[in-house]
Amino acid sequence: MDSKKPDVEEYLPLMLGIVGALGVFPFAVIRFVNGDYRMALIDAILVTLFASLSYFLYRSHQVRMISMALALIAIAGVLGTIYLKGISQVYWLYPVLVGVFFLIERREALIASILAVAALIPFFATEFTPFELTRILITIGVTCSLAYAFATITRGQRDELINLATRDPLTGIGNRRAMQEKLDEVIASRNRTNRNSCLLMLDLDHFKKVNDRHGHAKGDEILIKLTEIIEIRIRATDNIYRIGGEEFVIVVEDQNIESASRLAEQLRTIVEANELTPEPSVTISIGVAQHVQGESAESWMNRADTALYAAKHSGRNQTQHAA
Repeated sequence: MDSKKPDVEEYLPLMLGIVGALGVFPFAVIRFVNGDYRMALIDAILVTLFASLSYFLYRSHQVRMISMALALIAIAGVLGTIYLKGISQVYWLYPVLVGVFFLIERREALIASILAVAALIPFFATEFTPFELTRILITIGVTCSLAYAFATITRGQRDELINLATRDPLTGIGNRRAMQEKLDEVIASRNRTNRNSCLLMLDLDHFKKVNDRHGHAKGDEILIKLTEIIEIRIRATDNIYRIGGEEFVIVVEDQNIESASRLAEQLRTIVEANELTPEPSVTISIGVAQHVQGESAESWMNRADTALYAAKHSGRNQTQHAA
């Protein structure tokens, strides 16, 4: 399994899983000491599930699946606790419903909340007067509404932060951080499936001269246009990243060195044919490297960079393969 640090979207379910385990653990101990072995066993199972899922999330990064499992386990746990221990346990329902809205999609959380409350209404009807039942349903509805609103706000803020952290502000494509995450993903996939993948590292030739002659505004325009040209040609499954001023990396999955080299030559020819500036014409040099089994992302990048250097050293506007 990949043991990289948790991503931004993983922190909340990871934290809620840990908090759930730590929050239930004291009750498991107290109930065991008091001889309530049935509830102690249920609490112990919940602690084990929360802790195990948190660890599995940390190791596997399967956010969607584990967040859903955490939400379902939390709801099942609170329903079981209320039915087994009585109405005094209803206070657990509120934090659980709030947590569910931050674990899974808002519509899914809303449906899960409605189903959970519906499952409790027969029990509530025997414990509360009609007035009390109405009051508790209203407070649950207010809690879910506020949770929905806050989840909407925080999800938007999270998406914005992720976008700022992983996107190049000029071209809108991925940046070095996003590329590193992709390389880790590709290498992990190769270790499981043995699929070929290649890197195309490309750099604009004599770009400093272009900036000096036409200005940095024109240089930015060229970088944006170059990105558009490349995105039109590459497949939807390929990914392009800007990792420096005029340096780009394309991650090409399920392709060997021969196929990736043909793509590199097509890109080089297309860029050369486009009149991005009057004079001098804009060209690119490209280094191509196929991933070797067991190779690190750093080594893979270094070999692509070495091939790019060879292309530039040999006269530019050409493609070179890594050794």
